[in-house]
Amino acid sequence: MRTGEPILPVAAALAGVAMLALMDAFMKGASLAAGAYSAALLRALFSVCLMAPLWLVLGGRWPGRAALRLHLLRGTVSAFMALTFFHALTKLPIAETIAISFVAPLIALYLAAVLLGERIRREAVLASVVGFAGALVIIGGRLGQQALDRDAAEGLAAIGVSTLLYAWNFILMRQQALLARPAEIATFHGGVAALVLGVAAPWLLRWPESAALSSIGVAAALTVGGAMTLAWAYARAEAQRLVPVEYSGFVWAVLFGWWFFAERVSFTTLAGTALIVTGCLIAARRRPLPDLV
Repeated sequence: MRTGEPILPVAAALAGVAMLALMDAFMKGASLAAGAYSAALLRALFSVCLMAPLWLVLGGRWPGRAALRLHLLRGTVSAFMALTFFHALTKLPIAETIAISFVAPLIALYLAAVLLGERIRREAVLASVVGFAGALVIIGGRLGQQALDRDAAEGLAAIGVSTLLYAWNFILMRQQALLARPAEIATFHGGVAALVLGVAAPWLLRWPESAALSSIGVAAALTVGGAMTLAWAYARAEAQRLVPVEYSGFVWAVLFGWWFFAERVSFTTLAGTALIVTGCLIAARRRPLPDLV
């Protein structure tokens, strides 16, 4: 083994991705029991209750105007991203839902060009074509079944919206990282999402039974733990080394989907995921080809 290999950051990244995949499994169960809205709102509340004391202990202060603006924007985007994602989980298998969401980093490449002024590389175009083909394979596999029922169509629409918001979330995370520390970001992320979702609480909130409430609490702890673990890993190793680890989430999704809900994975889902991951790896190449624009 070569010296200097970031073994601990890679291991931490694997653990962080596993925690977030396990969180999805708990949230699917809670969303089926209490509804995606109630589960998403309570998870956000629990998350901020876990993070806010840590942020204060670390000397947390009210953010400046620029940082606060980003906190409010990302918290709002994340609120609806989570809501649509958890709704999709109630309609589709976990592995299929996560596989389609992998398209988000490819969409983020184009959003970065529009919002951040970054140049579009040839890899980005090729990656997008390959990744989009993978998404079409997964969706085509679903369409190729005997009938696309209403639940499946609703789930595909929900994960489509969530994936677009997830791509925007990538850009906002990058902007936030330049202005605030992880504890502050995590605290305001959960707090703003809870406030945004809480607006509809008088009409939509269904207080879950104890089992679902416990699942949401576990999911909130896994959310915080996964996010902080990944932040630790990304602070100690290059992103290009850790980005491929993110796709281990599909393996965990297959495992937890089978374990918790006896879900099976179709060949088209496996094939489509392979194309999406290939596209993302192309986009992350170290030696870029000439820019297009």
